[in-house]
Amino acid sequence: MASSSSSPPPPLSKEEEDIVSELGKTDTKSDDLPVISSYWSIPRPKIVKEDGTNWTWNCFMPWETYEADLSIDLSKHHIPKSFTDKIAYRTVKLLRIPTDIFFKRRHGCHAMMLETVAAVPGMVGGMLLHLRSLRKFEKSGGWIKALLEEAENERMHLMTMLELVQPKWYERLLVLAVQGVFFNCYFILYLLSPKVAHRVVGYLEEEAIHSYTEYLKDIDNGSIKNVPAPAIAIDYWRLPKDATLKDVITVIRADEAHHRDVNHFASDIHFQGKKLKEAPAPIGYH
Repeated sequence: MASSSSSPPPPLSKEEEDIVSELGKTDTKSDDLPVISSYWSIPRPKIVKEDGTNWTWNCFMPWETYEADLSIDLSKHHIPKSFTDKIAYRTVKLLRIPTDIFFKRRHGCHAMMLETVAAVPGMVGGMLLHLRSLRKFEKSGGWIKALLEEAENERMHLMTMLELVQPKWYERLLVLAVQGVFFNCYFILYLLSPKVAHRVVGYLEEEAIHSYTEYLKDIDNGSIKNVPAPAIAIDYWRLPKDATLKDVITVIRADEAHHRDVNHFASDIHFQGKKLKEAPAPIGYH
């Protein structure tokens, strides 16, 4: 019969012992002590920026940062010609009406809500392609990674917006409702027709570009104060230290244009009767 006593925890490393020793010399309460980062006594390596200063973020690493492509064409539009394209386009246009009525010119709150939805399609598509790859013993052509990168990038947009806008309680409830409905609807749509699902996202991203353009207009005309960019945005997009809100919204808009192109491209592949794995995925933008 196995013993019910648990095995002792692994010993602390020298670095962790030093931290505990230093903490023992202070009057810090136990509830305020920092968590000692360790994985089976292997401490996290020290990570620094290019300028030698310590890296302070856990949600992303220096090698995941990038400079947004601001030269991307923001005016591109996929003209709906087929019946399914027209349905996708009209659906997105209809979805925009209640959000415009609810948020009006409150661009910060609108962007925050937008990003809670925009981060869903990449995760759903990547997850279903991942399962398909496992189930059918086939490669994905890089599309799993591309779609998950998109989802993570949209999530980082949200983390940035949260530094600028704090959602009210009813907006948090709205997020719960919208995310629950949208996730399940998009999941079913992707199972039934990936080509329509990607087209819907392409049009959603076109609307996101429009929304962020309106955001920039209000910054330019003084309706919204051009405050300093949050630190998370400066590090994630490698912005200059004196970057402002306008710089942040500009790079987010460029990201949305990239996601627009990726999803319209993915839909076009399906409309040609081919699978995504037959065309190289656009990896490496982020």
